[in-house]
Amino acid sequence: MGVKKFVVGNFYDEAILFPAVKKVRRAGYKIHDVYTPHPIHGLDHAMGLRDTSLHTAGFIYGIIGTATAVGFITWALAVDWPLNFGGKPFFSLPAWIPIAFELTVLFASVGMVLTFCYLCQLAPFVKKDHFNPRSTDDTFVMALECSDKTNDTELISFLQEAGAADVQIMHKETDWWWGRYGKETKRFEKQIPAQPVH
Repeated sequence: MGVKKFVVGNFYDEAILFPAVKKVRRAGYKIHDVYTPHPIHGLDHAMGLRDTSLHTAGFIYGIIGTATAVGFITWALAVDWPLNFGGKPFFSLPAWIPIAFELTVLFASVGMVLTFCYLCQLAPFVKKDHFNPRSTDDTFVMALECSDKTNDTELISFLQEAGAADVQIMHKETDWWWGRYGKETKRFEKQIPAQPVH
């Protein structure tokens, strides 16, 4: 797990945040993420994020479910223990369609939920560092990732000119790790405290 340096700006109005994201992208700065208390339509496109591939994963999981159902029923009723049901052939695919359909839906739905939780790093036992707890309540947070060549002062001034009400330099753990969410996180932070800029 690596601690990274960020310049974090807080915005208190969606109308200010949206053009600020576009300005930051045009300037060439790397946006780590934007945290909002509610979904904002079009923000993903403004950030340059590609469309999700979750629907493709759902299709693959569904195909696996169908193959699992047909394969197991074929093995059970036509190979391992063939039974004669009223003169029907051992490989009676039309009779298996309901079960194959149910397993298709089951594999697709459960697989998509687990994939979504993995990609979004959501689980009761997963711990994540927060830039600002108020991002779940009433403020919009934009975190810009810094490199060794980043001029912190220039970036802070840029965010303030873009409309950020409060800008801070933070050192945060960006990966997720095992453990209870309520435990102390200071061991993942550098000794340099966050410095608010007014």
